[in-house]
Amino acid sequence: MSDAQKRRRAGGRAGHAERAGVAAIEQMPWRIPVNPDRPTEPLDAEGVAAIHKGAMRILSEIGIRFLNPEALEIFRQAGCIVEDENVRMDEAFVMEMVRKAPSEFTVTPRNPDRALPMGGKHILFGNVSSPPNYWDLERGKVPGFMEGFRDFIKLTQYFNCIHFAGGYPVEPVDVHPSVRHLDCLYEKLTLTDKVVHAYSLGKERVEDAMEMVRIAGGLTHEEFRAKPRMFTNINSVSPLKHDFPMIDGTLRMARAGQAVVVTPFTLAGAMAPVTMAGAVALSIAEALSAIALQQYVAPGSPSMIGTFTSNVDMKSGAPAFGTPEYIRATQMTGQLARFYGLPLRSSGVCAANVPDGQAMWETSNSLWAAMTSGTNLVYHAAGWLEGGLIASPEKFVMDCEVLQMLQRYMEPQVWATTPDDIALDAIREVGPGGHYFGCQHTQDRYTTAFYSPFASDWRNFEAWKIDGAMWTAERAHKIAKAILADYEEPPMDAGIREELRAFVARRKQEGGAPTDF
Repeated sequence: MSDAQKRRRAGGRAGHAERAGVAAIEQMPWRIPVNPDRPTEPLDAEGVAAIHKGAMRILSEIGIRFLNPEALEIFRQAGCIVEDENVRMDEAFVMEMVRKAPSEFTVTPRNPDRALPMGGKHILFGNVSSPPNYWDLERGKVPGFMEGFRDFIKLTQYFNCIHFAGGYPVEPVDVHPSVRHLDCLYEKLTLTDKVVHAYSLGKERVEDAMEMVRIAGGLTHEEFRAKPRMFTNINSVSPLKHDFPMIDGTLRMARAGQAVVVTPFTLAGAMAPVTMAGAVALSIAEALSAIALQQYVAPGSPSMIGTFTSNVDMKSGAPAFGTPEYIRATQMTGQLARFYGLPLRSSGVCAANVPDGQAMWETSNSLWAAMTSGTNLVYHAAGWLEGGLIASPEKFVMDCEVLQMLQRYMEPQVWATTPDDIALDAIREVGPGGHYFGCQHTQDRYTTAFYSPFASDWRNFEAWKIDGAMWTAERAHKIAKAILADYEEPPMDAGIREELRAFVARRKQEGGAPTDF
């Protein structure tokens, strides 16, 4: 292989992480962050037990409504109490099922160098998912469109601090829903080589997604099912309900050996009790009911518990994110996740409408909640606005700056205490009243000693003003443009690409997924 060929190959593999951004930004290389800190635990042992018992009483005394006949029949076979669509299950059954789920697992995409260990102390960040609207400084707020979708997927691939391609970073509403999943998965699987997510929105969408991931990986059906290659996230319909397509997708993915994240969407004061303990207990009950079903059907299949517990603005009813209550609810759920031995998913979210100060402090609070709770998988870590109704490339870039800072914060070099780090020779060399700019210890380390930003502007006011007085969102807009111009598609075997294209064409000809319009 020539040097030029090696460089081209590195462009889309792990080596791309080292090259990525040379023309646009200098960014951190690809890495799997490990969170070294002990989680923040606001609950004592009695508090954990109280929420657990509350969740178990919800499941055994009140029950969860399942709008899926197959699930109802499975619960009957398992000995649960099924009355119409309501299912009650006792603590012994729930805990027996939950203990079957692995505490850690790995999801391997088409590029094995991008494999993601989920659980333990790992923390992984993903792109914004599912907003119906797009916003940038040029267009303003507009409905999602396919070209905007592609741009977000390119940003997802480009940034090394983004570890997985979650749901659609913006819904391309210019593509009919019957075939949207086919076009979107094709773009995700060709424009990225990272782990991808599939929506559990009906048999066709789930089965098509699994087949497309299998094809993209060049896998046999047996190889695909042998270990996790992708994942889905389902949401309960709080309070106390699971709908048909989400549970259908759970069962299909679990039987195929793929990972399932169960994330109740519990907003305290609206779809959950106004107290955070009550909201968390409700969320835990809803999540464990689906995980118990999954583990009964496919024991040992990878499960993850998710938290999306926050509060509403009691004046308007609007969702609020990055609040003190959100942070504590996430930390509390982290304690319960460890109690059950399950990996944890949370989110990087805000209620702000544009990428301004509010957007960043609320998102930073949400990300700090993830850091301090022991979260393993962070959805919506870059690009989220308006409570999930807007995706913004400027916000995506700004969030990635924060994510890189958090990754640097987790690097052991920052707090290393070797003799070289204590630096007595340098202290002796400089002595009283000197400075360290010119000493050899500094000269040997000045390029790597501190975090180096790509979006922050650390110059003084006068220098900033002379250079155009560009505000953060304006800089982020410019950076996003440069990144998209610099983007290189990861390599894919021509035969695999053609097989993937042919599958999409065939499924479109067959009608894709049924819709009522």
